[in-house]
Amino acid sequence: MSVFAILSMALLLDALFGEPRWLWQRMPHPAILMGRAIEFGDTWLNRGALPHLNGIFLMLLLSFAAIGLGLLFQSIGWWAEVILAAILLAHRSLVDHVNAVARALRLSLGDGRKSVAMIVGRDTSQMTPQDVSRAAIESAAENFSDGVIAPAFWFLVGGLPGLFLYKITNTADSMIGYRTPRHEAFGWAAARFDDLLNLIPARLTAALLALVFRLLNAWRDIQADARLHRSPNAGWPEAAMARGLDVSLAGPRSYDGELRDFPFVHTHGRKDANPADIDAGCRALWMAWGLAFLCVSTLALFV
Repeated sequence: MSVFAILSMALLLDALFGEPRWLWQRMPHPAILMGRAIEFGDTWLNRGALPHLNGIFLMLLLSFAAIGLGLLFQSIGWWAEVILAAILLAHRSLVDHVNAVARALRLSLGDGRKSVAMIVGRDTSQMTPQDVSRAAIESAAENFSDGVIAPAFWFLVGGLPGLFLYKITNTADSMIGYRTPRHEAFGWAAARFDDLLNLIPARLTAALLALVFRLLNAWRDIQADARLHRSPNAGWPEAAMARGLDVSLAGPRSYDGELRDFPFVHTHGRKDANPADIDAGCRALWMAWGLAFLCVSTLALFV
């Protein structure tokens, strides 16, 4: 069975069922196991006088382990590939979490803050309703790239080994790829490798969203907006989403009690994002997912 057919089934399986709680209440999710491996490596290797080299060594270990496990599970059969790929894609759960922020914010600001705190890493205690809405939309755009398009892309490139390699790298970046005193040197390799693996998928995501919003004629504007973002990749899907909804995204936010003055993406967009914009962003994600599914399933008919 072709990799396109397997990915088509995995995308559909994830979209229909998402994350089955009954299963993950009984056994650890693969992402949790990856996190434990990274935490173990952080504990035992993040020490000594050469943190850069130790971080590179950890990423090499994780990468070879991910590729090896991918090859092992791939040898079981196509059905195992479908199930594992569906588990490691996260479209349904992403949209569910983002939709939950809109519903909570309509109840009260406090509920909105609690809900958005589950999907973003910034401080939420002082967020305004506009801040909550903007954070949810940013998370939707960025995680559609990281959690759906990038895993699908690397599955097409390298099968389960490619998918596992991407997921372990992305998980490592989310855990140790921060510029903190503990991780700035040790997590450098994880952050840079994650940047490399997301280079193409982030731009593909922006293109899908631009198609959904009929903004291909504004591609140069999206490109210019993306360069304003602090991330070399996250700015692409956020820039496309910002222009599609005509809202400003990114901008100043607080981490660990410290306000950081990041520039806005799509500066001239509305600053009053609201739950209706979150809803519109989620609809755009489903339409972009539909375009991706259509492309992959069409290729499955001919390859």
